[in-house]
Amino acid sequence: MQILPPEGMEKFLGKQIGCSDWFPIDQARIDKFAHCTLDNHWVHVDVESAGQGFFGKTIAQANLIVSLLTYFNESFMVVPEGAVMAIYYGMNKVRHLSPVTVDSHIRDRIVLARVEKKTRGRILITVNHTVEIKGNKKPACYAESLTLFFTR
Repeated sequence: MQILPPEGMEKFLGKQIGCSDWFPIDQARIDKFAHCTLDNHWVHVDVESAGQGFFGKTIAQANLIVSLLTYFNESFMVVPEGAVMAIYYGMNKVRHLSPVTVDSHIRDRIVLARVEKKTRGRILITVNHTVEIKGNKKPACYAESLTLFFTR
């Protein structure tokens, strides 16, 4: 995490602020996500059927990958000086470009895209996430996430 004055954040615009370590996507994680979200489609949880399907094995739910963006972002978040609270504000342009098959490893490249000063000490930060799959040229996911910071 980097704490910066809002004016100092502008020098990071368009630049990579972090890249996570490789993160394993195993069947246990896929199954737990399926249980929690009720997304029990066979392509995610039926190893035998998925093995005979288009991808040759189970794939992670797209929303599982999106849900991990918060985890990846925590280590590299750019925080405005004086922030007392942050809330998830939403997402823009979420695209799932390539499926994440079971036992893959993913990582997230994070770029600071925008810093907007709002009223009453609020600052809206937009970061771009590109989730890569180890050994795959095409990314798994691209998304813009927004965090609203409340400052003193």
